[in-house]
Amino acid sequence: SGYLLEPALTAGFIAVGMDVVLLGPMPTPAVGMLTRSLRGDLGVMISASHNPFADNGIKLFGPDGYKPSDEEELAIEARMDDLASVDLAPPDGLGHARRLDDAMGRYIEFVKATFPRHLRLDGLKIVVDCAHGAAYRAAPRILYELGAEIVTLGVAPDGFNINKGCGAVAPDIMQQTVLAEGADFGLALDGDADRVVLSCEKGRLIDGDQVLALIADYWKKVGRLSGNGVVATVMSNLGLEHYLGERGIDLLRTPVGDRYVVERMREGGYNVGGEQSGHIVLSDHSTTGDGLIAALQVLAVLVEEGHPASEVTRCFEPLPQRLRNLRYDGGAPLEDPRVQQIVEDERANLGAHGRIVIRPSGTEPVIRVMVEAERDEMIERAMDSICGAIAGAAE
Repeated sequence: SGYLLEPALTAGFIAVGMDVVLLGPMPTPAVGMLTRSLRGDLGVMISASHNPFADNGIKLFGPDGYKPSDEEELAIEARMDDLASVDLAPPDGLGHARRLDDAMGRYIEFVKATFPRHLRLDGLKIVVDCAHGAAYRAAPRILYELGAEIVTLGVAPDGFNINKGCGAVAPDIMQQTVLAEGADFGLALDGDADRVVLSCEKGRLIDGDQVLALIADYWKKVGRLSGNGVVATVMSNLGLEHYLGERGIDLLRTPVGDRYVVERMREGGYNVGGEQSGHIVLSDHSTTGDGLIAALQVLAVLVEEGHPASEVTRCFEPLPQRLRNLRYDGGAPLEDPRVQQIVEDERANLGAHGRIVIRPSGTEPVIRVMVEAERDEMIERAMDSICGAIAGAAE
């Protein structure tokens, strides 16, 4: 559907007098970077992100390379609902479109420059799964040019197979290939490459929380950590908070969504943030999550330390965590006083030994309940109590 949406958007921009620069298939963070680099007024990414091909959407970037705020997006949507207000350009004021032939090369050199100049990946065998997505050319080239021996997966997009049984949403094949190939490291990107899931040489996954812990700890040691803090969401494991706290690093939490992470980072001057799911934002380098840049920062620590990934990347033991989705037919169960009281009671019972996060879905009638604690029985007790109360209120 990208080949339908791209010319439609191009025609619309030209019709109102805007010039268009066409980049071709590119990772989402590349669009943010190039919008700023080319002095564009707007960046547009057509992408299914981590979803099936039919779920293509549009991500926008402002002239500073950052995603627009909620208020700005709502203003754009309001304009779209009022097409009579669109001011079309006269024939002599129409915009022009051109293709940027070296767009991929610009991004590749940009990402390579984020890797410490005195380091190389020589001697490392790395499995890279590109999810048949936007980084299918860039990721292998970057790792190869930095010296690694690479084994590629998900590098044959056909327009329909993006994220299909591969990439960050399905890293099993990447993990199995790491073991089968005797590789030192594995990385699986999602379709638009703003998210990454990593694997050590033993085929064990390294989630976003471990990546945040590793980078924050190392950057503090070398004097690069801004604000002495890390920004994560309410879903990040309590083990991450404890690990950072022991090292004198603050953890600031936001609602779920990389946009909220970036906003908090900009407000407080922090340069490390991200989500447990693998969206890692390193604002010294990028305005949004970039899976390749995050993976390179982890690889830099591996090379510096000279130890296997299984030793370097297991920074802390995560606390047990359970997530349950409760569907309801109507009403507002979370506003029920009895539900609110039980939630307060269970939070008090857990104290500093656990956390409870309850949030309604923004797209469907589902309430998501997450409980984590030091012991499984503590989780089950709190989960059963809260979910039972919500289910009763929803009847």
